[in-house]
Amino acid sequence: MGIAKILIVEDEVIVARNIASQLNQLGYIVTGKVSSGQAAISQAADNKPDLILMDIVIKGDMDGITTANHIHEQLDIPIIFLTAYGDENTLERAKVTQPFGYIVKPFTIRDLRIAIEIALVKHKLECELRESRDQLATLLNSMSDAVVATNEQGIITFINPAAEKITGWQEIEALGKNISEIINMVDEVTGEMIENPVTKVLRQKQSLLLREVAFLITKNSTKLPVANSASLLMRRPHEISGVVLVLWDLSERRQREYLEQSLKKEQELNHLKSLFISTVSHEFRNPLSVIQTAVELIEIQGDNLTEIKRKKYLTRIYGAVESMEKLMKDVLFVGKAEAGMLTCNPEPINLEKFCQELIEDFELIEDNRHEIVFTCNSQNTNAVMDGGLLYHLFINLISNAIKYSPANAKVYFELSCDHIAKLATFKIQDQGIGIPQNDQNKIFNSFYRASNVELIQGDGLGLVIVKRCVDAHKGQINMVSKINVGTTFTISLPLHSRSQE
Repeated sequence: MGIAKILIVEDEVIVARNIASQLNQLGYIVTGKVSSGQAAISQAADNKPDLILMDIVIKGDMDGITTANHIHEQLDIPIIFLTAYGDENTLERAKVTQPFGYIVKPFTIRDLRIAIEIALVKHKLECELRESRDQLATLLNSMSDAVVATNEQGIITFINPAAEKITGWQEIEALGKNISEIINMVDEVTGEMIENPVTKVLRQKQSLLLREVAFLITKNSTKLPVANSASLLMRRPHEISGVVLVLWDLSERRQREYLEQSLKKEQELNHLKSLFISTVSHEFRNPLSVIQTAVELIEIQGDNLTEIKRKKYLTRIYGAVESMEKLMKDVLFVGKAEAGMLTCNPEPINLEKFCQELIEDFELIEDNRHEIVFTCNSQNTNAVMDGGLLYHLFINLISNAIKYSPANAKVYFELSCDHIAKLATFKIQDQGIGIPQNDQNKIFNSFYRASNVELIQGDGLGLVIVKRCVDAHKGQINMVSKINVGTTFTISLPLHSRSQE
């Protein structure tokens, strides 16, 4: 973010000049000084400042609160009120406009700086949260399977287009209704009404990957064969916030012989999709809770907030946002690969230089206490590969090697190029916890995590991304692992990959 541009709305000329001088001292750009509501609205629309400092008592027919309300309805610009009035009535009126700060005159330049910094950070975070929610909504709305979400009382809070299509209920009709009014099912054989999956999950307080075949009673009373799965949404541990119900239309596969042959494969696919919904929802709620708590603490403590605490809260917020961004990128990457849209676009690349730069970038980003020991066994390491896919591949392997190794342990990264066999071989070896034998054939499955990871953070997508990148290069990956000894991944890639049409 560049230098913030600030508009001053103040009817006392001397005070406005003083505020402008303070803002200049703090390094901000003053886009203008106006004394009336109409002028403020016009300036805000024309100049699009990053922040507005608004006095409540100003010239003209509109006071500062009314002016702020007009700006809030038309523009996404944060506003801080500057006022000599701290009475309850004025405060309640001001709160309606959703201000980003409220400073009572007289104030110091330090008060002004703190208020501005907090307002700008809060506005930036709100924009990022809106973008994340929009991305998640787009993801759910684009799914071909029907998704319905409820709160903890079973009241519908979300229904995607696929669910509208198979149930016959439009979003405007379904939102706010109890799930039992929209989703009703009967047994496929007996025709008897069965318990609503959402009601069952809320009653038993555990997710149910039902995968049952039943008839859904649509809005126009027709019967549609569906499979279903319901997963709990948790606000925090032991606190249920709702349920996600996924329905799969089986009307085109009604022949029982065909169902018996394909049911096992369909069950695995349905399980993955249900796990996708519940995992993404859960992983997003954790950083969102951190952000909400930190912002609330900043707002509550206000001017009493020390610099140390402010930095601590902001560090938590930035960490949570980065976690959400990484999860979204991983999910979109895997989704692109699953949809067959991941392409390999090879270009000339020096693999030794690439590996060295990767390690340098990695050490700057991760700031870890592990030493990455790189060895190149070949003089000629020129190749033709997709550098972007290679970056995703090795950043995930090295991250895992460090994550699952004890502090100060070494990670070995080895490169060899065989120009006769036309292969580049990479080895990444750690001294970590290892992967149990029973888990080794599942580690490339989406969201699957080994049974011994315990409380180590992860979303189960890193090795999925690694495998997709190797496959895109038409290469091979092998793994050897032993508990409490370590894991070695060996990746073999053609030195000259071909473009995918």
